Amino acid sequence: MSERVVLAYSGGLDTSVGIGWLKDATGKEVVALAVDVGQGGENMDDIRQRALDCGAVESIVIDAKDEFADDFLMPALKANALYQKRYPLVSALSRPVISRHLALTAKALGADSVAHGCTGKGNDQVRFEAAVAALAPELTSIAPVRDLALTRDKAIIYAEEHNLPIRQSAASPYSIDKNVWGRAVETGFLEDPWNAPIEELYEYTSDPEAGLGADEVIITFEAGIPVAIDGVSMSALAVVQHMNALAGKHGVGRIDIVEDRLVGIKSREVYEAPGAMALIAAHEELESLTVERDLGRYKRGVEAEWSNLVYDGLWYSGLKRSLDAFIDDTQRYVSGEIRMTLHGGRAVPTGRKSEQSLYDFSLATYDTGDTFDQSLAKGFIDLWSLPSKISARRDAKQG
Repeated sequence: MSERVVLAYSGGLDTSVGIGWLKDATGKEVVALAVDVGQGGENMDDIRQRALDCGAVESIVIDAKDEFADDFLMPALKANALYQKRYPLVSALSRPVISRHLALTAKALGADSVAHGCTGKGNDQVRFEAAVAALAPELTSIAPVRDLALTRDKAIIYAEEHNLPIRQSAASPYSIDKNVWGRAVETGFLEDPWNAPIEELYEYTSDPEAGLGADEVIITFEAGIPVAIDGVSMSALAVVQHMNALAGKHGVGRIDIVEDRLVGIKSREVYEAPGAMALIAAHEELESLTVERDLGRYKRGVEAEWSNLVYDGLWYSGLKRSLDAFIDDTQRYVSGEIRMTLHGGRAVPTGRKSEQSLYDFSLATYDTGDTFDQSLAKGFIDLWSLPSKISARRDAKQG
């Protein structure tokens, strides 16, 4: 059997042309692999057939939506994962699940290499190849756009010369990536960071200034995982989908950010992640009720490091696995309900309750029934400030 390469296939121009381009450049048979992570759009069967029509010897479609939600989005939610404190890792979270299936498929078919459609300027090339290296170090990674000089103009000419079944409608000025966790938009006029986003950029969210009345929602968590909306039990995937619709209606989760890419350049990105941002806000609020002070403070530093690792393509690294173990332990008591109001682009917690709550009314109240012994406060403050007092005396002596 000829050597094979498994290509992460999206159905778009670059990966469709990449099938023949890879075969011509390497002599390998190309197997196309399309992974459904909730990106919507075209029917996956149509994408599968297009790969065959473009010359793939085999075309495989995998429905990974539940796997994506359970194994990747829920760990991100428990970590309150926000890169640069704002970006919920929309694209970064989908790459390790696609890479997992690339490696598994390559092993199952006896392929010696995998391929992807990334350029040499972005983060995704690193995410795919670092993940595959961790999962199947014996495989070689190939990037036709980066390694085999497949530019967009060459791709269009190649598609026309080979009569490939690729619709060449009016070219979008934007580069778009999407999945069930959110949607990313870049390039075009957005490359000037002074230019404001326009309404036509958005798909997952409605205009937050539309003047809709507020919606209220109650999210139930068990050990850090959302398990029900308004009392109705749901899978992790269904929770995300439901919150996308509900929060998206109010324009929640629009993000405009200048982002520090792994490859060392800054990039202007526009994201919309309504379900992700609403769920993170709810989860953080429940943690404030159920996680002790020092553990919560420390976890916030771990969350930043976890987000950096995932952004940088190190989902399968040893440090990431160890941080997962810590984060999972912090979630033992993160169970309860959060009530939120969704309105005007905001998801605002308005109520919280939990059987694991650390909030003690009798200690917190200033009214009758207060059990907090205020007489202990003076001695506590004296001891707490003692190091500062001693060092201040030394500083005074030194002038």
